[in-house]
Amino acid sequence: MTENLKVEVVGLNRVKGKHLIAQVKLTNTGSEKKLSWTGEMSDNTRPIGKIRWASGIGVLDAQARTWILPYQPADFPCLCSDQDRDDLDHFIDPGQSISLYAVMPAPSGNPVSTTVVTPVGPPMVDVPISDDPPVTPPGMTIPDPDAEPVTTVTRRLVTPSESLDRTEETADDGTDLHVSLSSDVLFAVNKATLTPKAKTILARTAKLVDASSGASVKVEGHADSSGTDAINDPLSTRRAQAVRQALSTVVTRQGVDFQAKGYGSRRPLYNNDTDEGKRRNRRVTVAFAKPQPATAATPPTTPAPGTTGLTGTGKADGQPISMEITGLRRLAGDLGLLTYRITNQGDSEARFNELHRAQDWTSFKRRAASNITLTDVAARRQYLPARLQVADGDSVDSYCACTDVSGVRLGTEKFDPSRQREFWSLFALPETAGTVNVKIAGFTDLQVPISSVRGYSTW
Repeated sequence: MTENLKVEVVGLNRVKGKHLIAQVKLTNTGSEKKLSWTGEMSDNTRPIGKIRWASGIGVLDAQARTWILPYQPADFPCLCSDQDRDDLDHFIDPGQSISLYAVMPAPSGNPVSTTVVTPVGPPMVDVPISDDPPVTPPGMTIPDPDAEPVTTVTRRLVTPSESLDRTEETADDGTDLHVSLSSDVLFAVNKATLTPKAKTILARTAKLVDASSGASVKVEGHADSSGTDAINDPLSTRRAQAVRQALSTVVTRQGVDFQAKGYGSRRPLYNNDTDEGKRRNRRVTVAFAKPQPATAATPPTTPAPGTTGLTGTGKADGQPISMEITGLRRLAGDLGLLTYRITNQGDSEARFNELHRAQDWTSFKRRAASNITLTDVAARRQYLPARLQVADGDSVDSYCACTDVSGVRLGTEKFDPSRQREFWSLFALPETAGTVNVKIAGFTDLQVPISSVRGYSTW
């Protein structure tokens, strides 16, 4: 995202079997301007004002659906390179490099490699983890995480998908499934009696519950903000009870405990300022343990994307804009990493603002390049960018697991002539699909092969 800033992972060491030390080298490859790195490498899921230093260096534990960030000590923003503690300059001179570190929990399962994440480019996959002691450059002292009280900082990675007929939306956090059924389809306006079409929708949900091993199923009714609590609370409760009763008669697995509760309009998933947001908030959510596949799926082997026609063209401010998909790679845990580049092919500056104009952009705390969908045409299912969830008491903020276009990235959608930028997004992927239909902003839909070719250590 930042011209002339090169990022290299130079060390990834597991310490004491439970900690991970990441070392990153930043290089200013330009010849004229100094580069500020402190905002560039900061965790953008923190509140504004608390985004500091190298706090954005982390790893993706794909199997556990967890985004792991540096520990939080009591007296510093993070257990990572910090200007005050490590006597670092704000800027990198042309042609010069600086070394940074971040100390965090090791990913689960004792893996031999992991995916390293930074705020400045796509995740770097299959980076080897060493169990040898880290080798540090002269002058660097990495703090011991066991020498002081530290707090673990993680973000839950949730992957949403929805049926093409918009009757249901599913959020998968790796542990539980949350199936949100559209109240507009289940019920008539202001009613709690299930419609005839509801039986078909609930039959699919019942199959998922039957495939789960969880002992309990939570059914939650939700409303938009149109009515008062006196109306929304009892209506959402009655609707939850109606779905609970219907599900209990079609789920065949024995010993399942069904619970129903209404929350009125107090737990919106989307902004209620738009009709689409209100529609999505009118829902009944069925939550239960994620079913595990009976056997490991073997996706078809496909070639890696490259210069094979996976391109599109468009216009921005009258200038020709091109897009090229550079990869769609299958990661662990049925996750997928999509990478693509946007280039201004014209001779004048242009703003390409379509990347953040997604239908569900209001579900995110900050603006991001989320206007992308992946579609499994055969299964009639659409996949949306993954979300990083940050809990704060009873509330949960969501950030797109994709390229940020706000904060220090506010100018990301402005392209000088011939300017090119690399973008990325994380998605869930269908278990057995070899290709999916990819739609990026207003560019033409493309049939993109899913590849297992991986291995990035620099950007």
